[in-house]
Amino acid sequence: MFLRLYKPEVFQGSLRKKRYFEGWYFKNVTHDAKCTFTIIPGISLAENDSHSFIQIMNGLTGKSDYLRYPVDSFRWNNKKFFIQAGSSSFSREQVTLNIENDSIALTGRITYSNVIPYPKNLFSPGIMGWYSFVPFMECNHGIVSVNHDLNGVISINGSIVDLNNGKGYIEKDWGSSFPEAWIWIQSNNFNERDTSFSFSIAKIPWLGKFFIGFIVFLYSGKKFYLFSTYNKSIVSEISNDTEKLEITVRNHENKLKIRVVKNSFGDLKAPVRGEMIRNIMESIDSEVLLQLFDNSDNLEYQGIGKNVGLEIIDKIFDYL
Repeated sequence: MFLRLYKPEVFQGSLRKKRYFEGWYFKNVTHDAKCTFTIIPGISLAENDSHSFIQIMNGLTGKSDYLRYPVDSFRWNNKKFFIQAGSSSFSREQVTLNIENDSIALTGRITYSNVIPYPKNLFSPGIMGWYSFVPFMECNHGIVSVNHDLNGVISINGSIVDLNNGKGYIEKDWGSSFPEAWIWIQSNNFNERDTSFSFSIAKIPWLGKFFIGFIVFLYSGKKFYLFSTYNKSIVSEISNDTEKLEITVRNHENKLKIRVVKNSFGDLKAPVRGEMIRNIMESIDSEVLLQLFDNSDNLEYQGIGKNVGLEIIDKIFDYL
């Protein structure tokens, strides 16, 4: 079990757990960046409603679907990243989709190449750094692929979507519940093919108390810039209104200014004590402007990211 910490992409739980969830977030963007499809397979082990699931957000229509499957249809591999929900399978190398109910028919195969994994070492098994070793965390987070190229086509309700030469990203969460409040931002659709960015900040309960934790990375020019609670970075500025969100984070070497222009939002389900009963709103078509400065305020990078994933649970601002 301990060694699985160093493979955060693989299934971290067991079907004997109660009040437990685990979900993988696959983001797929077409080559022309006109459409984003997110596909979220996972497992919900609740007191009275255990099941495996696949959630889908369709950037063409703004519609979301939640498909339920028996627990025993969920399969996984402990040695390498592979899961199956229903008749669909998911790995770092490809996704095979065979989904059909009264509201959606989705079939096809997407292969992934030029995968850029998030770096890990003995003291930092993943994006959570040494927090990966802290027990009793309500929710854990992992980055499976910072960036990769897509090939393949999918058919959704009879319409063909060409994903050849598109861009992809994979992350995941596991534990008992999502936090009470958070902000999450993600994009890897910049002018530079390899640039990727992710930001998350949340109210994190732990042993009857809570703290505000955040994790931010910018991958640019084959280099990771990391801003996080555990490396003593700070959020120095934050503002939010109906149209935009602005945040500045700093570490001992750099300052990163983030400006998100909000667009449309759709519904997603999120876990509470393992049960997928919480409704949240997510955008997959917002836009982000990033400006990275060194300690002398020299601009090191500037770029605009499209097809931004964005979640804002407004209660987070009560704690910032």
